[in-house]
Amino acid sequence: MDTNLFRLIHMIQQMNNENIIQFTKAYPHMIGISPILALVELKVNGPLKPIELADKLGFTKGAITNITTKLLSLQFVDKIQDENDKRSFVLSINNNGIRALQNAQQIGENIFITHFEVLTDEELQQYLHIQKKLIHGMEKRKMKSSELL
Repeated sequence: MDTNLFRLIHMIQQMNNENIIQFTKAYPHMIGISPILALVELKVNGPLKPIELADKLGFTKGAITNITTKLLSLQFVDKIQDENDKRSFVLSINNNGIRALQNAQQIGENIFITHFEVLTDEELQQYLHIQKKLIHGMEKRKMKSSELL
């Protein structure tokens, strides 16, 4: 089992690395996956303080500061000041950010289509079943760990 587990981990890392390389080559903006994940959160959840965004994504304060700076400089988000506290602000995805996110999602979809075209329909169904099972297990562990807190 240890040898097979090591091989599986290595293969997953190879796939992830290849996905990142292919995405970086195809995406026209000089940002990585983390800022794109931040854009997704802002689109789904609406305006958020950077610390709320960091908490949702599991990023450090330093990382979210860099991501915020990058997204603001690319004009993908707007910085909305709190009228009662000028030091406090939220980030809101704007139309440029939505277009950039849509472009990123299209590129990602194309990468995955290319990866999965080698699978038969049956293999794809098996893969989906395994992924669902793994995600369900992760969600159960998260719920257990949050109950302990």
